[in-house]
Amino acid sequence: MLLVLCVDLDDDLGRKTGFSTPVIGRDPVEEAAVALATADPEDSDVNVIFQGLHIYDDLADRNESVEVAVVTGNDEGDVKANREVGDEVDTVLASVSTAEDVTALVVTDGAQDESVIPIIRSRVPIDGVRRVVVRQAQNLESMYYTIKQVLDDPETRGTVLIPLGILLLIYPLALIGSALDMPGFVLGTTSALLGLYLISRGLGLGERLDDTVERTRRLLYAGRTTLLAYVVAAALFVLGAVSGLDTFDGVQETTPGRVGAPVMLAAFVYGSIQWFAAAALTTSLGQITDEYIAGRFEWRYLNAPFYVISIAFVLHAVSAYFLDVVEMSYLAMALTAGTLLGIVSTLAFAVLESRFAESSDPEQDVEEGTRDFDGA
Repeated sequence: MLLVLCVDLDDDLGRKTGFSTPVIGRDPVEEAAVALATADPEDSDVNVIFQGLHIYDDLADRNESVEVAVVTGNDEGDVKANREVGDEVDTVLASVSTAEDVTALVVTDGAQDESVIPIIRSRVPIDGVRRVVVRQAQNLESMYYTIKQVLDDPETRGTVLIPLGILLLIYPLALIGSALDMPGFVLGTTSALLGLYLISRGLGLGERLDDTVERTRRLLYAGRTTLLAYVVAAALFVLGAVSGLDTFDGVQETTPGRVGAPVMLAAFVYGSIQWFAAAALTTSLGQITDEYIAGRFEWRYLNAPFYVISIAFVLHAVSAYFLDVVEMSYLAMALTAGTLLGIVSTLAFAVLESRFAESSDPEQDVEEGTRDFDGA
């Protein structure tokens, strides 16, 4: 048996006429069609229902086994509407009593209603789909639905509409540039903005920026000192780079002839290492503070500031030696002192951590013993 299913996805029939759906049978379907046509003659679902009746009558005249029904969804959205249509199809199939295999012919008024075809196909085989469109408005609803989908989808809006809008702005911006005697600058700026946008979309920079902003917002509300430490460290890093470049320029001016690469690097390090060390100390102390507040502090975390001081001391001595500021004896003393500082700090905090763990074990044992006693 062929089941002619007229689909009204947004339930115009129920909302405008009060008919209870699904509507099954030729006479009830005709009553529903007349009621909807009376309530809203311009509704395209009227044509769908009458088309379903036309197909039913044509097949019945040829003595074929056929039934007609109207199934509807709701106006709350595609997912809920599709589920509603699926439930009503189940109701229709349960009401059709026949020993024959049932197949369906789906009648719709456009692409929007055809989104339920996979739902219907999961319940009954589909022999065909008949789209009913008024001849004077051929493909109008499908085009409208496509445009509506583009405008409703945030991803599509960002991908399609923004570049299109920038392209449409080129001509008026060119006119403004001509009036200001800067057409090349205006067009170049517009082209650069479009190019940067497309590159950012391709690399997913927008999502990364959103994630960074969200993490920063959480750090602000959580009262994390790491955020403040990073800001101060960034400022110190910039100052260090400027100081290093100034030292590099000074060495170039005072050194006759061509300056070698090792001396150039040494000059930059000599002028900037103290600033870089201060930035590293700031971030490490900020992270240690946050770990302590969060209850995750461990003694070995305190090694970081001492390592920073050791490395900075060694790099300062090496760069100074390359610039002939210090002698070999000072370099040897700096290397020894930096190495010893790192080793001593590591051993000291390891001992403290082990002692702290040992001292906490008896208390834990007492607590466990107390719990065992109470349980007994």
